[in-house]
Amino acid sequence: MKPVAIVRHYPIEGPGYFARFLDEHAIPWRLIAIDEGEAVPRDAQAWSGLCFMGGPMSANDELPWIAEALALMRDARAADVPLLGHCLGGQLMARAFGGVVTRNPVKEIGWGRVEVVDRVAGARWFGDAQHFEVYHWHGETFSIPPGAQHLLASPHCAHQAYALGKHFGLQCHVEMTEELVRAWCAEWGADVDRVAVRVPSVQTAAEMTRDLPARVAASNRIAATIYGEWIQGLRP
Repeated sequence: MKPVAIVRHYPIEGPGYFARFLDEHAIPWRLIAIDEGEAVPRDAQAWSGLCFMGGPMSANDELPWIAEALALMRDARAADVPLLGHCLGGQLMARAFGGVVTRNPVKEIGWGRVEVVDRVAGARWFGDAQHFEVYHWHGETFSIPPGAQHLLASPHCAHQAYALGKHFGLQCHVEMTEELVRAWCAEWGADVDRVAVRVPSVQTAAEMTRDLPARVAASNRIAATIYGEWIQGLRP
């Protein structure tokens, strides 16, 4: 099988549990480190699937690699190569498929509940789950692209996930591990703590790391269901 390309945009926003899941299922993958100057792949058909991770930049920024990423996503859809987007990755996918990325009404940072809004379509990706807790870290949001199914919502962000055939975009972060949560809190925790005092949708670093092993384990179980469905569409 061709490898899955995992496109990373920022050093501490790596694939986390997604890479572990691929390893557990003996699926080869390769990290494309945009943050280290690697180029966006040109040919979607060189990969069995394409996964795009998060990042602190905006999907609307005029960075040279963003136009290349959007072109690759459109190429992947035309070639029936499945796409998976986490946060920034889901926003870029939405842009590539005709949606828009705008400022969310509030910043959403920390652990929070999401609801399955389309339970018939959602059963494919989430099994029997009707709601679950997941990690969030974003200030912008995507519209649901034309033709896509709106799947998840949270109290602070209406659009948390969508599916377009075998392509799946997320605003929330199902890829989290304990190491990733702690790294993000170490990098940005002081700034977040100042915002959390006045914004209810933002948690402090201490709140985000409370009961962390149990929270991550529960999130990983949901992620495994999502990823398990996504890998069914991989190209040989």
